[in-house]
Order: sequence, then C-alpha cells, then structure tokens
Amino acid sequence: MALWLPLLRRPGSICRMSLRWQHRPSVKVVNEPVLAFKPGSPERAALQQALNDLRGKTEEIPCVVGGEKVWTADVRYQVSPFKHSHQVAKYCYADKDLLNKAIVSALGARKEWDLRPIQDRAEVFFKAADILSGPRRAEILAKTMVGQAKTVIQAEIDAAAELVDFFRFNAKYALELEGEQPISAPPSTNSLVYRGLEGFVAAISPFNFTAIGGNLAGAPALMGNVVLWKPSDSAMLSSYAVYQILLEAGLPPGVIQFVPAEGITFGDTVTSSEHLAGINFTGSVPTFKRLWKQVSENLDRYRTFPRLAGECGGKNFHFVHASADVPSVVSGTVRSAFEYGGQKCSACSRLYVPDSLWPHVKAGLLEEHQKIKVGDPAEDFGTFFSAVIDSKAFARIKKWLKHAESSPNLNILAGGGCDDAVGYFIQPCIVETKDPKDPIMQEEIFGPVLSVYVYPEKQYKDILHLIDSTSPYGLTGAVFAQDK
Repeated sequence: MALWLPLLRRPGSICRMSLRWQHRPSVKVVNEPVLAFKPGSPERAALQQALNDLRGKTEEIPCVVGGEKVWTADVRYQVSPFKHSHQVAKYCYADKDLLNKAIVSALGARKEWDLRPIQDRAEVFFKAADILSGPRRAEILAKTMVGQAKTVIQAEIDAAAELVDFFRFNAKYALELEGEQPISAPPSTNSLVYRGLEGFVAAISPFNFTAIGGNLAGAPALMGNVVLWKPSDSAMLSSYAVYQILLEAGLPPGVIQFVPAEGITFGDTVTSSEHLAGINFTGSVPTFKRLWKQVSENLDRYRTFPRLAGECGGKNFHFVHASADVPSVVSGTVRSAFEYGGQKCSACSRLYVPDSLWPHVKAGLLEEHQKIKVGDPAEDFGTFFSAVIDSKAFARIKKWLKHAESSPNLNILAGGGCDDAVGYFIQPCIVETKDPKDPIMQEEIFGPVLSVYVYPEKQYKDILHLIDSTSPYGLTGAVFAQDK
C-alpha cells in the first residue's frame, strides 16, 4: 500500500522536511544513577537547601486547562504526613463543567500534536528527563519527601531515577518502534505510522510514586495522545512539579490538562464523554472496577472502544523453603514489608516459614525490627520510613492492629504502636497467625504490618497451593530457597 503524508515542519526550524516514517538511528540510553547523598556531597547540600525552602511553605496549585491556570472556589489542602500541621499545598478542584472544558481543550490540541513527528515528541521527554536529572532534581525530591513522607533514598529511586528512566526509555522505544517499517518494493512504499487514539486519555495516578504519575500521563502523550491528568490529592505538590517540568521541556499547552478533582466526579465525567479513548490507571481495585463498569454501561455512546490499562493492589507473599538462607530471608522481608511503611502494592505482607527455620527467622526479624528508625525524613536522613500518607490510612491500619490484638489466632510479636498527635505514625508490626486464612493474610493492608504463618516443613507443596488460593491478588511474590 502506498501512503502519502504532507511533509512536516518542525516548530522553530526554518526548513526541515522529512517523511514521518523515515528510519531514525537508535538512541543510546542508560539507567539514571542513584545518588548516595553522603555527608558533604553536593547532592546532599542541594537537597537540604530544597527542604529548607519548603519549610513552613504552602504552594498554591491551580487547575490548568488549555494552558491557562484556573483557580476554582473548591479549595483543598495537602498536608505533610509526618507533620500534619504543615499544609504543603493549597490546590483547586475541577468540577464537571471545568472537566468538560478540559476535554474540549484537549481535543482541540490533539490533531496538531499527533501529527508531530515522533522525534519531536520524544525530544520533549528527553529534555524533561535532563531537567529532572539535573537542575530540578533536588526540588522534586524535596517535594516528594515532604508531601508524601518518603525517605531520601525512597524519593531518589522514585521521583528522580525511575521517572527519568520512564521518560528516557519511553522516548527511546517510541523512536525504535516507528523505525521498524515493512519492506517496500519500488515503486511502491509500504509504511507503518503509529497514531494517537481518537479522543482523549484519562490518567489517574496514585500517591505512592511520583514517577507513576508522570508516566501515566506522559506515556500516552509521547505517543501522540492528549491527556486529562487527575493526580492524587496526597501527591499534589510533586505532581504539579512534574507537570511544570514537562511544560518547561516544551510540551504544548493543551496536550496534558492538569485537573485535580473528586474521584467520583472525574470518573463520572470522563466515562460519560463520547470522546473517551482510554484510561491509564493505578489505584485500588474497587475504583478500577467502577471505571470498568461505567465504561461498559456507556459503550454505545463512545466514538471508539476505550482502552483501559490498570495496575491495582497486591498481597505480596514471601515463601520460605527449608533450604533458604536465613539472613537473605530476614533482610529481604524486612525491606519489602517496611520500606515506605508498606505503602507499595508490592510490599511483603504475608510470610510463610517452615517450622524448622522459624526460630532463626524469628530471631532475625526481631533483631532487625529493633533497628528500624521511624521519624521525620526531612530532619534525619537515617530514617528508615516515616508516617503513613493520611488520616484515612492511619485509621484503616489502626483497625487492623486492633484486630491483631483481639483475635485469638493472632499474636503481635513486635511493634504496632500508633500516634497521630504530630504525624500519622505507625510503628512496624510483626504478627504471627495460627490461621493462614485469617483476613490479615488475605486482604490488602497497605501499611507497615507483616503477618507470618509457620507451616510444617514437609507440607511445603500444600503451602504453595495455600498461598495461591488465599488471596485474590496475584501481583508479586518471592520464593526463598537454595534447593533448585
């Protein structure tokens, strides 16, 4: 098939004309180095200065529709989890009318953005990665630490390294994707062109990874789509910083609309629009189920078939075989269960240990538990994890701890203290259960709670089946063994 497209001119150039499908050489990209922030290092000094700049400050954040800042009357606040008296952001909520205006604005920007050569779109994200990696690194880390209660290392591997990698590798692979073309037999030209979806993509991001927000909105935009981005209320400060970096890197106004909103209002509005082309989601299972249901009920009104991509919760297991190396089990489990207070869908929350190893594993867990420092990550870079994200999370996790205290099948081995006087602090908790089907082993907690079931060593095959059948989640898990 012969395909002819108008020659495209790159904005800012006098005359640069190339066929859209022209092969481009592969771009070499390497993973962003993770900085150590050692005392006396320049990155540590820059981060401490950025943290000082945020102390006691409240940033005002608007909705951004069609490149214009919109200040609405519906104002909310994001507080620092480890010091909830500090309002780190004052932000505006979009209502249904403003969301519909954002949809119209996005659709107006779609054609021009989609027709840009992929190398032009990729350059925006390469530049955004360079900005994140260099001049704005300390700022995005500080806002992630103060706003989402991440430690310096958790912020570094998320808001800097991972997000930089998302932008760079996405751009690299997008270029390579378009570089793969079908064989042509002269005088015909066979070509493959990747287009954005016809409509808009709704990006709904969680609080626990700054990088995920940038990727959920950024990846569809890179591929020629226009996006309505609803960031998490509990990550507003860092999300807005990411959005500003994308604009600074050259993202045209209107390609991504920044629209904080009530979850139900946003979901109802985007799923009722005939122009919905896709939903890019990370969050809870109930929320994603609701979106799926709404899309299915509205299917006849859409101009196309919306694509839904979602990553939801988890109930990560660690299975320990009798041949396992105990120090590896202890180290891996403590880090998986308690880094960022267990607020990752991949956090270990259930541990299965053979009775033959349990005394050694238990001793190791309790020893490491005593070393865990919980506190203010902005004041003490030695903090292992800080407060949980908000009052709702604090109350939810506290209910699980009360369940552990009152259930005859559960025994708290260590931790479990709660205090929300200054921040939403919950001490890491290790619980042993006699019942492998107790709700604490089945349901997602999303907090610093590790439950342990000790099984008869000879029954390890049955335990593998038990693990598979205990929880509806199947996101992540680990097997510790030396006997292959």
